Amino acid sequence: MSASKRTPAGRAAQMAGPVLALSLFGVGGMMQAQAPGSTGQNAAQSTASTAQSVAGGQTLLYGATGQNSASSSQDSYRGSVVEGKSTGATMDLTLDDAIQRGLRNNLGVILQSSTVRNANGQRLEQLQALLPTVSGQASIEVEQLNLAAFGLKIAGIKPIIGPFQVVDFRAYLTQNVLNLNALQGYLAAKHNFAGAKLTAEDAHDMVVLTVGNAYLLCVADAARIEAVKAELATSKVTLDQAVAGHDAGTNPRLDVLRAQVDYQNEQQSLISTTNQLAKDKLALARTIGLPLDQDFRAIDLSPYKALDNVDPQTAFEQAVKSRKDLQAMAEQLKGAEAQKKAAWDDRLPTAQVSGDYGDQGTTFGHSHGTYTATGTISAPILQIAKDRGEVQVADAAVQEQKAKLADQVQQVNADVRDSILDIQAAAKLVEAAKSNVDLATEALSESQQRFHAGIADNLPVSQAQSQLEQANDQYISALYQHNVAKLSLARALGAAQTNYKDYLGGK
Repeated sequence: MSASKRTPAGRAAQMAGPVLALSLFGVGGMMQAQAPGSTGQNAAQSTASTAQSVAGGQTLLYGATGQNSASSSQDSYRGSVVEGKSTGATMDLTLDDAIQRGLRNNLGVILQSSTVRNANGQRLEQLQALLPTVSGQASIEVEQLNLAAFGLKIAGIKPIIGPFQVVDFRAYLTQNVLNLNALQGYLAAKHNFAGAKLTAEDAHDMVVLTVGNAYLLCVADAARIEAVKAELATSKVTLDQAVAGHDAGTNPRLDVLRAQVDYQNEQQSLISTTNQLAKDKLALARTIGLPLDQDFRAIDLSPYKALDNVDPQTAFEQAVKSRKDLQAMAEQLKGAEAQKKAAWDDRLPTAQVSGDYGDQGTTFGHSHGTYTATGTISAPILQIAKDRGEVQVADAAVQEQKAKLADQVQQVNADVRDSILDIQAAAKLVEAAKSNVDLATEALSESQQRFHAGIADNLPVSQAQSQLEQANDQYISALYQHNVAKLSLARALGAAQTNYKDYLGGK
């Protein structure tokens, strides 16, 4: 057995090792791994920086890479509609289960479904202008006329006629024969409906990214808790050694006080990380529709897997073909162009036929069929300002939509390249942070042995413990960051819903 495994630090490293090997990705900024020779003050500053980075990662949960052009906002993906009730027991939640729940219950997806239904309703409304319109009417009218009031005086006829009744059952038909404005209006609504459906599909990728990030935050929090517990156990051993040495008269009281401070700092860190896990679990439950009083544990602890040989240009070309938000914006552009044609066609003649047929008489038994048929051609003669105004408004909408589409294509390009850069940088951070954990563990072991042998006081032990805590935080954060970058790349490529497992697995 090696010396490092015989020491308390070695045992603590054995406890933390499996957790760190399985913990998921880190959110922090590009943290540089520091050698074990750093001072305790630098270690504390780095730990605070790591905490700020975690907060930034929790913000990332609601500002995921790639924009969705839907009517729902980014905040919509924070919420959900609750599904079921709490079981009263702790449930095991896999990443796939969390994503499937999110796809069913996330508020962003639900709002997008409503948007699709609204767009379909508008399409049907526009379609009706091209279809026959039939209505019916039944009436019974009772009248009495005074001919003298109309200046009619006829010999032998009483001026008062009636009362008499007229019974009328009638159907009316109206049909546009030629109306290019209505046709283009329908085509615009049809493109908008297609765009709404594509945007709803794109919302699924946003949910996968949001839920995946929330899930992985919980896993990283759990890994930090295990690491802090291991560090707490190491601090307890050091404290016991200091107390024993002081009781034996070989160590000063300062060593005991310093060890007590280190031990209590680890206790505070455990309280803080446990609280953070509880809050991040609530955030995850909110995104997937899980009752907030339902306890669960995230059980998908994916190991580190590299993602190599991703060509940015090839990935961008794939994203242009796959991204549903780009396809949705292309449909919206077609809709705007159809509206522009409709504005121009508003100055053209329209042709319409209408008619009615019914049964009319004094009673049901004394009636006869009657009908009318009308054909109408109408055309605007003088509405210059209106025509030009409508065309200019529609043309402005077309130009705006073209600019948005062109910008979104470049945004997708940037998303892809940003994700690839993040993956590459995070992979290097994982390697450096893992080396730093090994070095910090070895430094702690050496300082503890020197303190136990009475060669030195426990100041180097305290510094080494701070450096190990910093190294563990950096390692967990680097793993977390690497996997988030891979998940972001899957979203940037438009493949988050279908292929997220491949990217997290290092496809």
